[in-house]
Amino acid sequence: MFAKSFRFDSSRLRSAFAPRKPRHPLLRLAFGIVGLGLLCLLIFFSVFVGAAMIVAGVAWKLLSQRGKPVAVRDANVVDGEFRVVRKPVLPLSH
Repeated sequence: MFAKSFRFDSSRLRSAFAPRKPRHPLLRLAFGIVGLGLLCLLIFFSVFVGAAMIVAGVAWKLLSQRGKPVAVRDANVVDGEFRVVRKPVLPLSH
C-alpha cells in the first residue's frame, strides 16, 4: 500500500461540492433565468407576507381598543410641564 492513498486531500473534497457553471451557453442562460425567476418569486411572497403582518398588527391594535371607553378632554385645558424662567441679570456694560 502506498502512503498517498491514505492522505486526506482537502482540495479534492472542496472541488467535489463546488457549484460549476454548465459549459453550454443555452443551459447557462436557462439556469440564469430560473435563478432570476426564483428570486422574483421569493421577493413577491416576502412583500405580501410583510404587508399581511402589518395589516394584522393594525387590526389587532384596533380590535384590542374596541371596548375601552375613550377619555374626553376639555378643549380649554392645556396639559404640559412649565418652568419659571427668571429675568436674566445683565452685566454692567462699560
